[in-house]
Amino acid sequence: MTDLNQAYKQCRKIIEKHSKTFSKAFAMLPTQQKKAVWAIYAFCRRADDIVDEGEDPKKELEAFAKEFDLFMEGKLESDHPSWVALEDVFKNFPMDPAPFYDMIAGQRMDLYPKPIVTKDDLLLYCYHVASTVGLMLLPVIAPGKEKKLRNGAIELGYAMQITNILRDIGEDMERGRVYLPSELMELYGYTEDDLNKSRVNHAFKDLWEDLAGDAEAYYSNALETIPEYPVYSRAPVGGAAKMYRAIIHSVRDNRYQVFGRRNFVTDQKKKQIIAEMQ
Repeated sequence: MTDLNQAYKQCRKIIEKHSKTFSKAFAMLPTQQKKAVWAIYAFCRRADDIVDEGEDPKKELEAFAKEFDLFMEGKLESDHPSWVALEDVFKNFPMDPAPFYDMIAGQRMDLYPKPIVTKDDLLLYCYHVASTVGLMLLPVIAPGKEKKLRNGAIELGYAMQITNILRDIGEDMERGRVYLPSELMELYGYTEDDLNKSRVNHAFKDLWEDLAGDAEAYYSNALETIPEYPVYSRAPVGGAAKMYRAIIHSVRDNRYQVFGRRNFVTDQKKKQIIAEMQ
């Protein structure tokens, strides 16, 4: 039997290892809410890791989905720290299971990929793998305001996932994944051959900036909703949004080099953003 405190500690280690941005931003929350964020992040990370690193990801993801079905039915017998912690979260907050199911569906989109042709195709993917996280968190960080804040949370997910995609074009290529809408590539004259050869030319920069402009608009829309959050959640949510948005500026500063290197926001910049939010 996994002790609840130990379960939360394991979840905390996961968020601190894999997302320094979220870890720093949500460290500002009250203790109960902060621990709930750790547990929700650990759930999402497990799904991600199955898809990215699993030996038999399709089989493992379906087993994970079945575990979540049993979890929701109150029939799951598991002492895995993430399930133990998540059970406590579902007891303490008015959680909605729908975004958890949608997140799992989003992982299936990576395992059974369909070409991303239009921006709408891209947003559908972004909703499933990123906006769902915001919707999972709303009952924890803004209880009673889920409906009012739903659209802002979805748009923040769009913004963050587009940012991830713009930062990770090279890494995704190595995994055989392309998230740049083919219609947009055609519009700007950026070819598959250009992409395969990691060319950063004018067409690439125009394509990149088109999507970056969309992300920045979604960030702006989401940040306008911050005053609707409880006081204790405003700095964490706003800080996470601004730290992620800074990745876009980092890529620009590095002349759009997204092949063979990862662009990141310095700890100093993150501290500055957090200080400004408090």
